Amino acid sequence: MASDATPAPAPAAPDAAGWVTIPVAAAAAVAPTGLRCWWEPARGGYCRGGVLVLPEVFGVNGWVRGTAGRLAAEGYAALAMPLFSRTAPELDLPYDTASLVEGRHHKDQTTTAQILADGAVATAWLAGQLEAQGLSASAGQSVGLGCVGFCFGGHAALLSATLPAITATADFYGAGVASGRPGGGPPSLSEVERIPGRLLCVCGRQDPLIPPADAAAIRSALEAANAANRLSADGSPEARHRYLEVEAGHGFMCDARVDYNADAAAIGWAALLEFFAASL
Repeated sequence: MASDATPAPAPAAPDAAGWVTIPVAAAAAVAPTGLRCWWEPARGGYCRGGVLVLPEVFGVNGWVRGTAGRLAAEGYAALAMPLFSRTAPELDLPYDTASLVEGRHHKDQTTTAQILADGAVATAWLAGQLEAQGLSASAGQSVGLGCVGFCFGGHAALLSATLPAITATADFYGAGVASGRPGGGPPSLSEVERIPGRLLCVCGRQDPLIPPADAAAIRSALEAANAANRLSADGSPEARHRYLEVEAGHGFMCDARVDYNADAAAIGWAALLEFFAASL
């Protein structure tokens, strides 16, 4: 699906973590002032790649910014992008019932086309920052772009995995992918066969938002895509997509949520880093 916004030329990103507003040529496609994101440059003097971070319905809040910071500490330039740029471009909510209602209100007004349009803007900007550091693939560097999302952000990440610029995508407990898609249409899971890169789906076995039938559908879709693309470029067997299930409920990665599970979160974080290290 084509983007309805294109990035305008932007200055180099700041050297320190902070908010950046990415200008777009078609300003009406996103927030009037552009796409407001949280930027974390890679630390340690070495950049392993760039990662787009997609939040839950609570917006680019402290936990999401902290997750971007953890990725930066591992050597990844991270950009946390809002998913509600048209209705709540600066959404930053705590984890309580009223905030969940508010976040879901904005989620219900968000479409797949909007998510992909904003994702195209953000990934183009992120790629530009890597190129400015001489880290583009054309320079002979094995540095790519990844995407990770949580809950609704996980659902959005699966959709964003179809963007050509994305090499590897991690979808954490992306509820609803087997039953629908933002704005309506066939289930987002049907897009798996169109994903050009690699996909990791991580779910909690006790997640009430991903019932066993949905979990089975996700696993089946990944296995079918792997079977259709079972050989790597050198002819050796390769499973591009992976399903990982842990003993936890929903939101287990987030230590600010009641469903946080330290053991499951450690497994999820290790799997994410291993996945990006092998893919980017």
